[in-house]
Amino acid sequence: MGRVKVATATALFLSVAMLAACGSSSKSSSASTSTTAAAAEPAYAAQLRSLVTQTMKDNAIPGAVVMIKSPKLGDWSGTFGTGTVGENKPLSIDDSFRIGSNTKTMTSTVILQLVQEGKLKLDDPISKYISGVPNGDNITIANLSEMRSGLYSYTTDPAFNKALDDDPQKVWTPQELLDIGFKHGTTAQPGKEFNYDNTNIVLLGLVIEKLTGMSLADAFKKRIFEPLGMTHTFLPAANDASLPDPHPQGYMFGTNVSTLETTELPQAQQTAALDGTLKPNDHTNDNPSWAWAAGGAISTAGDLAIYVKKLIAGGLLDPQLQKQRLDSIQPTAPGAPGGYGLGLAAFGPLLGHDGQLPGFMTFMTYDPNEELTVIVLTNLFAVPKGDGAALAIVKQAVLPVFYPSVKPPSDPAASPTTAATGG
Repeated sequence: MGRVKVATATALFLSVAMLAACGSSSKSSSASTSTTAAAAEPAYAAQLRSLVTQTMKDNAIPGAVVMIKSPKLGDWSGTFGTGTVGENKPLSIDDSFRIGSNTKTMTSTVILQLVQEGKLKLDDPISKYISGVPNGDNITIANLSEMRSGLYSYTTDPAFNKALDDDPQKVWTPQELLDIGFKHGTTAQPGKEFNYDNTNIVLLGLVIEKLTGMSLADAFKKRIFEPLGMTHTFLPAANDASLPDPHPQGYMFGTNVSTLETTELPQAQQTAALDGTLKPNDHTNDNPSWAWAAGGAISTAGDLAIYVKKLIAGGLLDPQLQKQRLDSIQPTAPGAPGGYGLGLAAFGPLLGHDGQLPGFMTFMTYDPNEELTVIVLTNLFAVPKGDGAALAIVKQAVLPVFYPSVKPPSDPAASPTTAATGG
């Protein structure tokens, strides 16, 4: 899988769509802690707990938080494993995680709010707001949000990935990121091809700042986080590489350069990772400014559960624009079951997004028919076989419990993915 590391997990996210169409971590404890007394647990809890624990062991996932919200089946949440490799440091349900590309949904939501307010139109060319964009007179705001602009994603640039490895604390500006993408020109005509692309979302972030007269962080806060009561969610300042307590450490096998073409480790390294002799690298405090509007936000399971339900069921946009947003989801390629629209991804009945950047992989979805919310947060970028860590748990634990007719392949890492880097 090509990687655009920000919140690029959506490439992985879309691979689950393929499944829907088909129907040992650290040496420390991998037991779970439920937030609900065992006697009062929903009927599905014991099976889900067992499958999550086994999936983590089979995929060298250090720690995870899983939250399920269901008025029909009952709510349940659990924490698993450790927040620090080599130590027994249980996670808490309130731990903060870097949420990667889930941030993209927030950027596109504010863009749509500005459309609703009459401050821009989805068919406006990006050149109306930002100069210097290759083919900018023909690329619309909608093209950017739907990942169909034809622009090159800066996160696929080899020199950029080397820079991330050489100086993980570098503070990046949006213009620096755009300059990297723009020097490659375009890869397709606008509206013709889906290509998961962080350059698109950085541009939308700048449009938001221009039209609101405030920072993107403040726009998120005023327009999304405060109205929904998301008190543990924020977009950090460019020079802030910290995570608020409590939080786990975040890990990744390999480097940005070594995982650019594929996140699947060579077989010998897979074996070493699973037996614990190959340890993942700690990326907890890497500066996420390079992800910004495309993947820089921080949140918790509880906040994401509030947010993703409103994102899909409605509450952030008026009903007409909300319907337009949901209707915008279309296949990522002819005949492909994976779908993407205006800052939203879909696989099977689950709608939402996921996020992946070095150290973390997270997953938030809502099924509007079953009113089922699924949140999975992990402190590992990708498992040795290549899947995003949270996605491995979704495939091997969540789907079998809630969607048993969906049959994952024997080797989940072998399922098709779209070429995309950046989670």
